[in-house]
Amino acid sequence: MTIVNFTPGSGLAGGLLIGLSAVLMLWLGGRIAGISGILGNAMTDAGKHDRLWRWAFLAGLVISGLAWRQWAPDGFSLQAAPALPLAVIAGLLVGVGTRMGNGCTSGHGVCGLALFSTRSIVATLTFMAAGFITVFVLRHLV
Repeated sequence: MTIVNFTPGSGLAGGLLIGLSAVLMLWLGGRIAGISGILGNAMTDAGKHDRLWRWAFLAGLVISGLAWRQWAPDGFSLQAAPALPLAVIAGLLVGVGTRMGNGCTSGHGVCGLALFSTRSIVATLTFMAAGFITVFVLRHLV
């Protein structure tokens, strides 16, 4: 698998946009930008207003991805896409992990670390280590 069109500048720009979005969401809305929590509560919250902003946020994620695909289609190569069953299993495992860890990479890794949360530091170290181990096993042992 090759990394297509990676430049440190694009990584920095993306990181700055994610950080700015997290800060604005906390500052303007008093909410943590954790995607798993936003998605989970969009399906279960009783308040209409609370559900509305959550669905708008999730729609913005999908729409921005589609817009980026139109603007830069080379960044969406399917050459390294996993088989559908493997992708489904991986998605389910990620979902279980976010429930077990009370949050996802965006909630813990971006927002929690910025707030110096001990729980988020432990969670981030755990999912980063699990990712490293998974890549090592899949690339070198399987």
